[in-house]
Amino acid sequence: MTDAKETALITGAAKGIGKGIAERLAADGYRVVAMDILPAVDQVAADLRARGHDVSAEVLDIRDRAAVAEMLERYAPFDVIVNNAAITASYPFDEQKEEYFRETFDINVVGTFIVAQEGARRMRNGGRIVNFTSRSFAGAPNMAHYVASKTAVIGLTRAMAIDLSPRDIKVNAIAPGVVNTDMLHDLTQEQQALMLSRQLLGRIGEPEDIARAVAFLTSAENRYITGQVLIVDGGRSLGQGQLPPEESPYD
Repeated sequence: MTDAKETALITGAAKGIGKGIAERLAADGYRVVAMDILPAVDQVAADLRARGHDVSAEVLDIRDRAAVAEMLERYAPFDVIVNNAAITASYPFDEQKEEYFRETFDINVVGTFIVAQEGARRMRNGGRIVNFTSRSFAGAPNMAHYVASKTAVIGLTRAMAIDLSPRDIKVNAIAPGVVNTDMLHDLTQEQQALMLSRQLLGRIGEPEDIARAVAFLTSAENRYITGQVLIVDGGRSLGQGQLPPEESPYD
């Protein structure tokens, strides 16, 4: 449990990973501000309030600095900020449209920067910020726009960690692998089976797996970690895939 009523902001909290993070931090005792451009975030907050948690919903575009600043001012000061909101899609490189490339950066990088900067200005010393990159920063087919944006988030995270260190604000990034969200469900059964076959631990991640990592990085237990990227992908980045039982080195 955290100290009473520390305040945490989670962007992209209407569904998937963001919703899972909101549920976990609310259960850990935070006063949660769940933010999303999707009105469905209102229902997420209502459901959590019905379970006895202190959760507010805000429907905002993270690119709108004035709206973000006004909202943050109403709930300040903050102890935790989780920048989860992002967009993605799949396009071959030679079919990439400049407009979508720019939009991806505008949301995934500039939006993260706006929330982080305005939030840091209203954050207590000793606060914690978690930005979301992706395991795809190491490369992925047909996703040049997304890979580039998520690589930029890593650079932003490292620079923020340096600049905010005099205030003991710890800034880290989480790089999820494949997670059981709407994005996975949009794939064909064959594509999902292929992804599963590549998972070293033999399963797809769940939002709560990512939320556990966020809970640690934003907790009082994290006293000495900043400027780092935690890959949470069930070992997929090792490139092995699941070993058949007969090939396991252990009985």
